[in-house]
Amino acid sequence: MNVKVYNMSGVEVGEVELNEAIFGIEPNQAVVHDVVKNHLANCRQGTQSALTRSEVSGGGIKPWRQKGTGRARQGSIRAVQWTHGGVAFAPKPRDYSYTLNKKVKRLALKSALSAKAAAGDIIVIDDLKMDEVKTKTFKTFLNAVGVEKKALVVTPEKNETVYMSARNIPGVQVTFANLINVYDILNAGKFIVDKAALAKIEEVFA
Repeated sequence: MNVKVYNMSGVEVGEVELNEAIFGIEPNQAVVHDVVKNHLANCRQGTQSALTRSEVSGGGIKPWRQKGTGRARQGSIRAVQWTHGGVAFAPKPRDYSYTLNKKVKRLALKSALSAKAAAGDIIVIDDLKMDEVKTKTFKTFLNAVGVEKKALVVTPEKNETVYMSARNIPGVQVTFANLINVYDILNAGKFIVDKAALAKIEEVFA
């Protein structure tokens, strides 16, 4: 599978062949679903907390006697059915993260990249770099390569100038080759990758 290579002005400057082992497999939707669910679970802070009836202040005395008042029996004004009472089965801080097998995550990543390739949403840039931090210039570049909404921009290594230029553009995320993940790939409309970053991805995952 060949894709066109563009420069920063959006002009076609050549072609590059994509590795079939990474960009040409049949996407496994079940595995992709498992990895995305795992990613979202691992992102959860798990800091939610509420008070149970034993933790709410007050309620030490029985509100009224057990029998003879005509009202329902009550043991505490901090029971869950009372206003200002505790919460039944209150959530407490916990860790939602869990691990998946490395082979499963690798297959999901290949599936996501193959899906992007099959849809024609991979854009290879000959040399993705910025001389200065300039959001307007980066926006012009995105328009030149046909990016309308969301995009994931992948550089070979951390590039502060590119990151700073793109960070204020809604829907655009910048990462580098060894940090790409399935969720970001699927969440982006276009997968914009530097030619050198593409070589790194193929070297690691082939």
